[in-house]
Amino acid sequence: MLSNPASSIPMVGASGAIGGVMGAYAVLFPKVRVQTLLILGFLVRMINVPAWGMLAYWFGFQILMGLPSLGTESGGVAFWAHVGGFLAGVVLMPLFRNADLVAAHRAASARALPNIGWPRSTYTR
Repeated sequence: MLSNPASSIPMVGASGAIGGVMGAYAVLFPKVRVQTLLILGFLVRMINVPAWGMLAYWFGFQILMGLPSLGTESGGVAFWAHVGGFLAGVVLMPLFRNADLVAAHRAASARALPNIGWPRSTYTR
């Protein structure tokens, strides 16, 4: 909506939420090594890069691809939804990282839906 408030074409989809998950991942696991395929002409190999590097590349690509659509009335890929979702994930992740809030949420969910067997979290920072 911020990229073109006057647009009459709605952009619908879950890709902004996926961007949010990626932003949260960048906050939680920035140093995890991600295996990716590198193709340089005839050279094809798998390389390991840190998650922050791969996500920074993806984020920059979304901005670059979204620039031509600023202020236009066109459908297609909602690159700015990806950017907004990613930023929301980065900004909001600290709120959800709080173990007390997670425990309170699980307790409230267990009271509301008593047959759900929440798995124990094995995540340690």
